[in-house]
Amino acid sequence: MKFDWRIGQRILLAATVLILASVSLSSRAAVVLQYHHVSESTPASTSITPDLFKQHMDYLSEHDFKIVPLPELVKQLKSGKALPDRAVAITFDDAYESVYNEAYPLLKKRGWPFTVFINTDPHDQNKKSFATWAQIQELAKQGVTIANHTTKHGHLLRLRDNESRAQWRERIKQEILDAEQRITEKTGQKHRLLAYPYGEYDNHVKDVLKELDFVAFGQQSGPLFALNDLLALPRFPFGGSYGDLQDFSTKVNTRPFAIASVELYEDAVLKKPLKDLVLAHGKKPVLVITLEDQKLLPRVNCFASGQGAIKTEVRDGKLIVQANKPLQAGRARYNCTAPTGEKGRFFWFSQQWLTKGKDGRWAHED
Repeated sequence: MKFDWRIGQRILLAATVLILASVSLSSRAAVVLQYHHVSESTPASTSITPDLFKQHMDYLSEHDFKIVPLPELVKQLKSGKALPDRAVAITFDDAYESVYNEAYPLLKKRGWPFTVFINTDPHDQNKKSFATWAQIQELAKQGVTIANHTTKHGHLLRLRDNESRAQWRERIKQEILDAEQRITEKTGQKHRLLAYPYGEYDNHVKDVLKELDFVAFGQQSGPLFALNDLLALPRFPFGGSYGDLQDFSTKVNTRPFAIASVELYEDAVLKKPLKDLVLAHGKKPVLVITLEDQKLLPRVNCFASGQGAIKTEVRDGKLIVQANKPLQAGRARYNCTAPTGEKGRFFWFSQQWLTKGKDGRWAHED
């Protein structure tokens, strides 16, 4: 059998295009890590031990990751400039004293930048377990980014009893602006970067952040890349049952899917588009993903919070994803992954959902 050089040429060209597309997408990708407590004596669900945190940092160093300041990363994302390969930003929420006592010395020794998102009221009130303003000022002088986590760390979605939407909007705006002003007064920094308390946001919350010209981060997992929504940027949270070294190495090496579109529906009939992430009680929402590389579709596996693997279907060149049973009240996610073809590396996408209680209210507390 003779080899047709024209077929070979076309195969080589297709492979080259695929490699170039992969490199281009990868070069615009980064991973943002999220931690809370670095301690053995704090709530397990939001804590990582000092020893395990050191293992995470050692892994980054040993595998030549580029540690990038978060403001620089955001600037590059906004401009569309290529990110360094294997780029990572390190973040902490709430500015607990363990961040100052345990994480800061380790990161300072390595000369690595990091960001602390602070909710300012506990520091003004000298609350136990939180870093003092003097400690935060020391961090700031050493080049640590101090960013906004609101004043009170409340559930931003929640309206108070008898509160109108207009009143809610003004209250939330003031909480964000007051925190930003307090951070500037104490540290001289003003980045207009915010981490949503509990990772919670909806379209109303995002509209406030857009009006205030903020960039905002959630807690839905996945790598960061230039096509992300700058009002809902993903981070990988580590704490509790998430974060052993194998889990960490998988997540820090992820790459984004090349996604053409994302659609959200109430049910699998796909005739009722969802306008927001907040769901009525007892729903099994549907995620519809269109990938630029449709050959990946059969290799995608998806998972739902508290349910493990969930059903997927390829229909008309789109991936249809739905939970096996109704989502429980509170926060939930669909995580979808597929092997990239590189050993130990996966494409990753996460969709957050917020489900109301039976009374129709967003009352989730933890």
